[in-house]
This record gives sequence, structure tokens and C-alpha cells, in this order.
Amino acid sequence: MYSYSDRDMREILNRLKLSNPREIFEAVIPNHLLLKEDIKINAIVDDYNLKKELLKYLKLNKIYPPEKVFASIGVEPVYIPSIVKYLISRGEFLTSYTPYQPEISQGVLQALFEYQSVVAELTGMDVVNSSMYDWSSAVSEALLMSIRVTGKNRVLIPDNLPRNRLDVIKTYLSGVKAEIHFYSLDDGGEPDISYIEEVCKEGCAGLYIEYPDTYGYIYMSLKKLGDLIHSLGGLYIVGVDIWTLPLLTPPSSFGADIVVGEGQPYGLPMNYGGPLLGIFAVRGDMKLIRQMPGRIIGLTKTLYRGERAYTMILQTREQHIRREKATSNICTNEALTAIQFVIYVSTLGKDGLINISLRMLDNAHYLYSLLNQIGFRHKFNKPFFRRFTVTHPSLDIKKLYKLMLDKGYLPGYITDVGWNLSVNMFHNYESIKEFYNDLKEVVNNV
Repeated sequence: MYSYSDRDMREILNRLKLSNPREIFEAVIPNHLLLKEDIKINAIVDDYNLKKELLKYLKLNKIYPPEKVFASIGVEPVYIPSIVKYLISRGEFLTSYTPYQPEISQGVLQALFEYQSVVAELTGMDVVNSSMYDWSSAVSEALLMSIRVTGKNRVLIPDNLPRNRLDVIKTYLSGVKAEIHFYSLDDGGEPDISYIEEVCKEGCAGLYIEYPDTYGYIYMSLKKLGDLIHSLGGLYIVGVDIWTLPLLTPPSSFGADIVVGEGQPYGLPMNYGGPLLGIFAVRGDMKLIRQMPGRIIGLTKTLYRGERAYTMILQTREQHIRREKATSNICTNEALTAIQFVIYVSTLGKDGLINISLRMLDNAHYLYSLLNQIGFRHKFNKPFFRRFTVTHPSLDIKKLYKLMLDKGYLPGYITDVGWNLSVNMFHNYESIKEFYNDLKEVVNNV
């Protein structure tokens, strides 16, 4: 493991125009979160008292019951069947390392191959990698890939992206001097096509849209957007809410070249924000496949007996080939979480996934119908799946949001255009009606 020297630190500080290492942290961490003095920790000599001391601090955490969580942009509560937890904890999966030697790693390789197959079927795409860190890194790698494939450096992304994805995109693309342009929505809630055409008249590497978008709505111009960016020589990149895939038209049907998303809602715990699972899939074009980040697990036959065998292929990562030729520097990918994903999907089966998606679709529309009774209206009159954004003609939604926090809810997000609410798999009519009754009480007392 490389350890930096004093000389290295001086060089870093000179490059950053800083005088000491602490200033690095002060530049990125809010001042009120920085320690002003050393932590005073009592000497604890035994395991029991150490655990007791830690539990005292853990009780300071605010825990929200999953049925009181109405937020789901990226990480969300998930019920994980016991069999999934048992299988993923087996040593064959839990402790195995990267399967560089396929002859002794067939089990792990097959599990990862099945993961790729499941994602390919869900998205309708031809080739899936194994795998990315999270949604943010997946979309960032997709945009970088569009620049490599097209030879252009101009990309378009929505101006309403969640901050966690936007920050990662900016960081990834800063190294290649990419031009990032932000498109907005027109009055009907559709991407501004005239702006996209204007920006891309001299060529674009890629257009990124989300399905549904951050506000929760499904664009009616999905196919038109794909045709437009293809006519302008760019790639069409689609980010998906994975729970839409068992029910809605897959991204492949409206021309997606690359599909990305977050796999955490399929059987992974929230874990304070990680590890997560980035999904990355492309259509069957070798120009795209050879530029995919990460690695792919392939199926072949043994040389002598012709038996089925799995192996890593197209390992275009920087530790396998010359760095300047690598498509990415992703190293420790999310193999374990990818396997947990496919165990979860196999446990639920096709009907199980469809039933959960249907339930969330129904619950989201039930929630909106209740909110509509007390004056809340859609920001855009468009189809939605399980997330939507509402406004109110006379109420201060920021104040309502804070009051619902006080009532023990995690009540979605306040965006630049309204109040964003979402349902998860734990919600039912009873929990939604309880939320509505509490909100109505708050509204009546404002």
C-alpha cells in the first residue's frame, strides 16, 4: 500500500494553494461539523463497557419507520427476505475475491453472469457490465463513454438533477474538460427540445434523461428525444428508477444507447448510504461494448470437454491494461451487492417484482388523490409512477414539510418547483391514510 511522504503532502498543498492539511477539510466540510478540539474518550478496557458506550451514542440517531419514509431518490427502505441474507452471507460469496482464476471461481462467475442476464432482461438492453459503484458513478461513466465514442466533448443533462448525482458528474467530467450544458423543462414539463437542438447544432456527445425524472414524471417525448440526439450524432443515456422496469416500457424501446440506475432497491440495505450498486447496460454495438467501463462476465466452453464455463472478458480497467488505454479506473466493483441483487430477484421472481411495482403505483396514485382533496395539485399534469411533485395555491409547503418532520415523518424533499413525495414497498392504504390525516391536521392548524 502506497503511503505519502512529507514531500508529497507539500506538493499537494502547493497545488491547492493551502498552508496545512486541515485547510483541505475546512474547504469541503461545513464549519459547524468540524471538531474544534480533540475528542475526550474515556479509557474502556473491556468489550461490554465499550459496547455500552457506543450504544449511548447510537441512540442519538433519528430512526424513521419505513412506512413513514416518503423519500426515494437513490436509497430507500427495502424488505430483505431472510433467505437473501443467508445466501449472501455464505463464505463462497462473502469472502471470495475478484475471480481472476476462472477454473476455481465458477460459482461466483455464474452468479455475476446471472446478474448481467437479469439486468439485460429488465432494461431490454443487450450487454450489461458487472458492475458500478452506484447510480452517480454509472451516469458519470456513461457520459465519459459518450465522449470517447463520439469524439465530442459537449453533453446535456437535466437542470433538476439531485445534488448527489450532479456533484459526481462534475467531478468525473472535469478531467476531460467536458462542456456540460443544462436543459430545462418547458411549460408542459417536457425537456426543452429547441434548446437541445441549439446546443447540439455543432455536435453533442450525449443527452442524459431520467425515467421518471427527478420530479417523478414520465416524459411523453422519450422516443422523439432519442431520435433527435441520434440525428445530431450523440448517444442517448437513460437513468431509470429500477422499480419501473417490471411494469413500464423498457428504455431499449425508445432508443436508449446506455441505461444506468441504482440497484439498491432490489434487496440491498441502506447501510447509511452504501455500499450501493450501479447498473450499466448498453445496446449490442461493439463500438459501445468495447468502451464500457469495468468488466463483463462471459459464457464459453472448456477447451477439451466442451463444458459450459464462465470467465471475465473485456477487462478494460486500468489495472489490466495500460492506463492511458483504459476505459475507467474502477477497481473494487460491487460484486457482492450484484450477487445479492440477483438472489433477491430470483427469490421474488417475475410475479413478485410485478406485484410490488403495481402496489407502489397504486399507492402513489392513492396518496395523490388524498392530497388533491385538500388543495394540492401536480406541478405538471403528466403520468407518474411512484413519485410526484405537488404545489399548493395558498399554503407554505416548506413550513408544512418541517411540521411533518416534527410528526416523525421523512416527508420527501422540497425542490425548486414544489414538494416531492414518493412511496416505497412498505406503504399501504393504512399508512398513507395516516400520513394524510396527520398532514390535514397540520394544514388545519397553520
